[in-house]
Amino acid sequence: MARLGPGARPARRPGQARPAAPGPLRLGSPRPRLRLVGLALTLVLAAFVVRLFQVQAVDASTYAAKAEQNRYVGQVLAADRGEITDRSGVALATSEDAYDITADPTMFAPKMLKIGDGPERAAALLAPILGQEQEDLVEKLRPKNKALRYVKLASRQTPQVWKQIKDLKSALAKKAETDKSTPNVLSGVFSVATSKRVYPAGDLAAGILGWVNGEGKPGGGIELQLNKQLAGKDGKIRYAQSGGRLVPTAGSTETPAVPGSDVELTIDRDIQWAAQKAISDQVKESAADRGYVIVQDTRTGQILAMANSPGFDPNDLSDADPAALGNAALQDAFEPGSTAKVMSMAAVLQQNAATPGTHVVVPNRLHRGDRLFKDDIDHPTWYLTLNGVLAKSSNIGTILATGQLGKTQAQANKVLYDYLRKFGLGSYTGLGFPGETKGILAPPDKWSTSQQYTIPFGQGVSINAMQAASVYSTIANGGVRVEPTLVRGTKGPDGRFTPAPKPAKHRVVDAKTAKTLARMLESVVDDEEGTGTKARIPGYRVAGKTGTANRVDPATGKYKGYTSSFAGFAPADKPRVTVYCAIQNATQGSYFGGQICGPVYKKVMEFALKSLQVPPTGAQPARMPVSFKP
Repeated sequence: MARLGPGARPARRPGQARPAAPGPLRLGSPRPRLRLVGLALTLVLAAFVVRLFQVQAVDASTYAAKAEQNRYVGQVLAADRGEITDRSGVALATSEDAYDITADPTMFAPKMLKIGDGPERAAALLAPILGQEQEDLVEKLRPKNKALRYVKLASRQTPQVWKQIKDLKSALAKKAETDKSTPNVLSGVFSVATSKRVYPAGDLAAGILGWVNGEGKPGGGIELQLNKQLAGKDGKIRYAQSGGRLVPTAGSTETPAVPGSDVELTIDRDIQWAAQKAISDQVKESAADRGYVIVQDTRTGQILAMANSPGFDPNDLSDADPAALGNAALQDAFEPGSTAKVMSMAAVLQQNAATPGTHVVVPNRLHRGDRLFKDDIDHPTWYLTLNGVLAKSSNIGTILATGQLGKTQAQANKVLYDYLRKFGLGSYTGLGFPGETKGILAPPDKWSTSQQYTIPFGQGVSINAMQAASVYSTIANGGVRVEPTLVRGTKGPDGRFTPAPKPAKHRVVDAKTAKTLARMLESVVDDEEGTGTKARIPGYRVAGKTGTANRVDPATGKYKGYTSSFAGFAPADKPRVTVYCAIQNATQGSYFGGQICGPVYKKVMEFALKSLQVPPTGAQPARMPVSFKP
């Protein structure tokens, strides 16, 4: 056998075959796999079909109910209410952010909260926050109409109230996430942004402003009269919600709210404050039923102040006296008494029936018709000039003077009636104020026997305080009556100011008569025999007239107590401001108009003249004779 050396090939054994070369790879048939995939797809599709059949047929009502929790809903977008300001732009009525607290009653149902007393639990939490009775809230959260989706639990709540509810709601939601057995019973409580009316100065000018209640409805005054301009126009929004929550991806449609216009009054806030304090102090001191003061610009007719006492705070009406709501200066009708004598004198002078120096013999008693007339005090026969009749406020002298207006008493009545109408009696003032009275002035053929002689000195005819003030402004304005105005204009959302229409004017008496009357009214205040000496203002010439009238008790319709008043303007020789004051049924101290309303007039007039920077004219008063020697 040969030995193998290095690199030698091993010897092939006999009969050993050479290995064969590898052949091509062969795959299995694809048909089984395709059948498997097809079967899987068939099963999946079948599952979808079964599920679709279940949703659309078997459980259709269940899923339709759930769909009700995810749908489009709409809400009103409250318009911002316009401000009411004084003539300088100081806000007297404005609005601040607030929230209406609302709820979706369906979210308190047992099928939603998985408990049966959801409304009770929610009400127990909300009642102390909203200041409501728990039973009332339960009734709202469980309405008879099971499909009702919206209820208002509370209107115009402060942001603090909503924050308290929102924090409590969030705390319950977190607890519900960790403890599935504890439902969030406040999940169906929501808020709607709105605004709340506030009056920064409290009761200042409340009778003018009126108020807005908790539901956003105006309740009187300018708030009611100009509600259309102030309220603006509400908008609305429509959006998709699920479980009471906005679905951002579902889109929404919105009509923006249009803000209301601001209203600028003619009122001067400072003069209003002075008038309100003066009348409130005197009403309290006199233990009177009520009183009012009006301050008017004699040239323009603009009202600078209109104060009532007692008043009310429009921010909180819960403690308000219902009788004090409203604006008594425009709504009370009362017999003016001797302040009305200026109209009688105007008629006498304008008709040339007498002059300021005409002699009038005034007895202690005067028999006319079915009555015996007297003055406020017993006196010997007075020998007065016509000027003296006004200065001493003689009823008898006034009857005698107005008797000269016609050849017969019926003719005299007709002439006087025409002048009273020209001065604005028996007509609305033109303010258009809610609840305003036009007073009572019967036609002359309806005057009773006594009224023929009482109307000349202010009894038997009824007016409101604004009408009385307007009479004196007419004299101060040279005999031209300018309709009083309370609104200077409005400012729209675009910031554009629109002035109020100019007031109507008409002449009542000529300028000469008006000037003569102004001088006669000075005698009431300046002359020692006058009844208005307490209204004197150092450095200024003052024209004025006192009034003390029998008062008709509104409760009984019979005479009881007195209406005390004082009316006048200053400076007398260059008039700028008219002030009228009246106090009803003073029961403590004096009840004479000169004694209790004269000081109010003085305080308010002094403040107004200084506030408006009206200087004294420097001229000496015209001293007209009051009496004569027979």
